Amino acid sequence: MEKFEGYIFTALCSTNFLVSCLLFSKITREQREPYMDEIFHVRQAQKYCYGKFNEWDPMITTLPGLYLASVGVIKPVVWLVDLSGKVVCSTAMLRFINLLFNCGILYLLYLIICKLHLKEKTKTASRRVLSAPVPVHLPSSALLGVFAIFFRQTNIIWVVFCAGTVVANKMDETWRTEQSKKKDDKSPCQIPFSVSGGVKRVMRFLFEFLTTANHMKAVMLVVWPYILVAVGFIVFIVLNDGIVVGDRTSHEACLNFPQLFYFFSFALFFSIPTSLCYHRALRFLQTLKKQPLLYLLVTGLCLLLVWKFTFVHKYLLADNRHFPFYVWKRIFQKHEAVRFALIPAYVFAAWNFMDTLKSRSLFWSLAFLVCLLAATVPQKLLEFRYFIVPYLLYRLHMPLPTLTRLVLEFLLYTAVNAATLYIFVNKTFQWPNSPAVQRFMW
Repeated sequence: MEKFEGYIFTALCSTNFLVSCLLFSKITREQREPYMDEIFHVRQAQKYCYGKFNEWDPMITTLPGLYLASVGVIKPVVWLVDLSGKVVCSTAMLRFINLLFNCGILYLLYLIICKLHLKEKTKTASRRVLSAPVPVHLPSSALLGVFAIFFRQTNIIWVVFCAGTVVANKMDETWRTEQSKKKDDKSPCQIPFSVSGGVKRVMRFLFEFLTTANHMKAVMLVVWPYILVAVGFIVFIVLNDGIVVGDRTSHEACLNFPQLFYFFSFALFFSIPTSLCYHRALRFLQTLKKQPLLYLLVTGLCLLLVWKFTFVHKYLLADNRHFPFYVWKRIFQKHEAVRFALIPAYVFAAWNFMDTLKSRSLFWSLAFLVCLLAATVPQKLLEFRYFIVPYLLYRLHMPLPTLTRLVLEFLLYTAVNAATLYIFVNKTFQWPNSPAVQRFMW
């Protein structure tokens, strides 16, 4: 089985590389010059490529990890193949670095899936392989977390999540040990748990765990690398007087709680083939019937958050090259009541999200939700790219779907990517005050 799985994954990697090269070639021919944010990033990467490490574009708000990595890959390749001239640090060469990252990430995702679904190893070779092609980035250890922060400062949240999963595992072990002493259920504390007495029981356990010296010592022994990263990041914030480097005027934090609802909707749409089914929808209706007061309270809270904490970034209203511009204009701006009318859909999307992850322990789920809040709520700008990392984590930790569902998921992603590329290449337009060709993108 392992040999067969290796053949499948090798074929997948080869196909992924071939298709990526073809798409790279097509996009580069159509858009040779830097486009949109590339104008700043390519220029900065070229400065690093030419050894000008003391020059920095103040419009860039992230740390220089992307540029250092690009130069670190390009320079050895240039030396090996004896390249020279403008091609060395050209826009095309810098874009090609993303293609290399794409191949590496595919392999990384496959390894993570094998680790997370180890118990299902004998039955699910093809399903694990087909779960791998999800094109995003995951910081998965304290050391990798440092590199991830150098690409984007908010990745500190996912470094904290990695530490949180380690702590959650320790809590699960302690929980099982205590339950075995009581000759009770030895399974980890999971969602859903009994509301009557369940909350008190969990809160009592958390208090005892966090105030027991032996437990905290065991936790410190495994999370100290993450603590060092967190301390280093705090020092950076103090010295930099904030998280953002460069221009801060357009990157101000706020309490934009509806961002969490947008994320749940995003997750529901892209996980429809793997998470949604008739039985789950029916179970949601049964839950509504059993606990109407709870869902009325949740709906009321959502109404309050949408009413008082909806923020709209100026870029969302001004830049018509991004898809979120049209989502906001054609849905949310149709009528003032639309944002409130969508709340039932938000509630279902959130319930579906949590129900899909019910096989995970309560402590893991709490760590994930806290980090999800930290990653989404402070963002004033609605951009789907902010949802990619939490969605990836959600998708990776789902129970492995059936082969049919994975094929449907693959077809959905293929359709979305094909439509996006077609629109980017063929549906160009121009602004009245600029001769430059404009293109639609995420």
